[in-house]
Amino acid sequence: MQVLKSHRNVNNSVWSLRFVRFMVTSCRAVVLPRFGGPQVLEVRPNVEVPDLKANEVLVRTRAVSINPLDTRMRSGYGRSIFEPLLPLILGRDVSGEVAAVGASVKSLTVGQEVFGALHPTAVRGTYTDYAVLSEDELTPKPASVTHVEASAIPFAALTAWRALKSTARITKGQRLLVVGGGGAVGFAAVQFSVASGCHVTATCGSKSIDRVLAAGAEQAVDYSSEDLEVAIKGKFDAVLDTIGGPETERLGISFLKRGGHYMTLHGETASFADHYGLAFGLPLATAVLLKKRLQYWYSHGIEYSYTYMRADAEGLEEIRRLSEAGKLKIPVDKTFPVTQVKEAHEAKDKRLIPGKVVLEFD
Repeated sequence: MQVLKSHRNVNNSVWSLRFVRFMVTSCRAVVLPRFGGPQVLEVRPNVEVPDLKANEVLVRTRAVSINPLDTRMRSGYGRSIFEPLLPLILGRDVSGEVAAVGASVKSLTVGQEVFGALHPTAVRGTYTDYAVLSEDELTPKPASVTHVEASAIPFAALTAWRALKSTARITKGQRLLVVGGGGAVGFAAVQFSVASGCHVTATCGSKSIDRVLAAGAEQAVDYSSEDLEVAIKGKFDAVLDTIGGPETERLGISFLKRGGHYMTLHGETASFADHYGLAFGLPLATAVLLKKRLQYWYSHGIEYSYTYMRADAEGLEEIRRLSEAGKLKIPVDKTFPVTQVKEAHEAKDKRLIPGKVVLEFD
C-alpha cells in the first residue's frame, strides 16, 4: 500500500476521517487485464484507490467470495459491455472494516465492521485490499459472523431477495418452488422464504438434501435420481429458477398457479449483447423477454421475469438481521489466500469445490 505523508494535529489524538482517506492512495488488487482462464488474473501491488464520492465508503477488505459471475466475467461473459473498460477488478461480495467515509455518509463510521455487495456491472470490484462501495451497499456485520462467513452472503442473498420480495412479493402461507436450492442463491431463497412463513419445496443434488431440509424446506427433491414431475405435488405461487434452460423453464411454468411468478437468473441480455453487439443485442433481449411475458401470460396466466442482484438497503438490513439471528447462512467449503486467486478460480472452473469459495486478505 502506498501512502501520502501528512502531519497529525498534536492536539487531536484521533486522526480525522479526511486524513485517513488521504493516507490510502494505492493498494494490492487482483486485476483482469484480458478475458481468459484463471492464468490471466494478476495480483498487482500498486493499483490506484479512487477518491471517495460523498456517498461512498472505503472498506479495508478481510474476505471476498467467488461468485459464478466472477468466473463467467473472467472468461468473457459481458464482453460487449466490459471489454472497453479493461482492466477490471473482479469481485462483488466483501466483508471488512470501514477505513474512511464520504462527506454525506451517516450510517457507518471508521473502524466499524461491515459486509455488503456491489452491483453486477461495477468495474472496480472487491478483489482488492481497499474496496469502494456506496453507503446503501453496506451494512454492519453481525459480531456472531466471521468475515469469511459474512463475505459469502450478500450478493447471493440480495439476488434472492429481489426475486422473492421485489418481484414475487411473497407473503406468509404461500408455496414456493426453488429450482437449484443447493446453490448459494437458491439456498438463500429457501431461508428467506422459510423466515417469511412460506411453504418451500426445492430441487437440489443429493449432497444438499439434508442441508436444504435443515434450513426449513418441507420437501427437497434430488433432481439426479427422481422424476421431478412425479415427486413434486401441487401448484406454487412462485418459482425461482436458479439453473435456467428450456427444461427447467418448462418444468417451473408447469408448476405455477395462475397469477403466479416465474423468475429466472439466466436472462438473455448479456449473452445476446455479446453475440450480436450492444446495438442489436440489447433490443433483441428486450424483445425476447416481452414475447415470453406475453406468451406465458396468455397461455398460463403467470408473470415471467428475469431477475438479478441490485443494491437494496432494506434487503441488506433484513439480511443482516437474519444473519445475526442465525437464520441466514451460506456455507463456505474452502478458503484461499488472495495470493492464490488463480488456484481458487481454477478449482471453481473444474468444479473441484461445489460450494462457496472465499478469498482471505491478510
